[in-house]
Amino acid sequence: MIKTSLLTKKIGEKEILRGVNLTVKEGETTALLGPNGAGKSTVLKIISGLLEATSGDVLINNMKLKANEEVIKKTIGFLSHSSYLYDHFSPIENLVYYGKLYDVEDIEVRAKELISMVGLSLFMHEPVRSFSRGMLQRIAIARAIIHSPSILLLDEPHTGLDQRAVSILNNVILQLKQEGTTIIMVTHDFHQLIETCDKAIVMKQGLLIDDFAISGAKNVKDIKEMYAGLVS
Repeated sequence: MIKTSLLTKKIGEKEILRGVNLTVKEGETTALLGPNGAGKSTVLKIISGLLEATSGDVLINNMKLKANEEVIKKTIGFLSHSSYLYDHFSPIENLVYYGKLYDVEDIEVRAKELISMVGLSLFMHEPVRSFSRGMLQRIAIARAIIHSPSILLLDEPHTGLDQRAVSILNNVILQLKQEGTTIIMVTHDFHQLIETCDKAIVMKQGLLIDDFAISGAKNVKDIKEMYAGLVS
């Protein structure tokens, strides 16, 4: 389970987060919605340990992040706007490198499995600097899950992807859901939200203002209308 308590973040005089109390159950796939500047990406970065909160606590499986950062970070995969890939490395070299950081057993086997999963086996040994945005994102997805994390944080993962890459990403998310991975995804894509998520949490001006279940939603229009009514 992921839980934040009275989470705040200030940069200078600007309040990015204003007391965020967030709960995501184990194995749940949750969308984080809200207008630009609502604080969604900041929440993900704080949960991942990449950014320090001004005040408040993050608990992962009842352990405080601040006191157990080294242990907790090993359980988290994070996909952000940056791929964190080395552009002169090939996909296999990137994944083996990151896998070794996490002490992944049989890392070359694991890396090849993931490269196949994201549909890039033919480009396994090509430097990623020549890859398209969609290809880079696919390898970045593999990087984020190289160590089989129990928690996966996705920051607008569908942005800029072609239809094939979107389908691959959704299949990965759905497979991880079946395996019990807890997932938080920042997104503006309501079609993908309905396909992959269990619930949505809505943020506005650094606060959580509501949440609702995705299951049972009739269509994208229903979700959009509900969301629009909350943030208007």
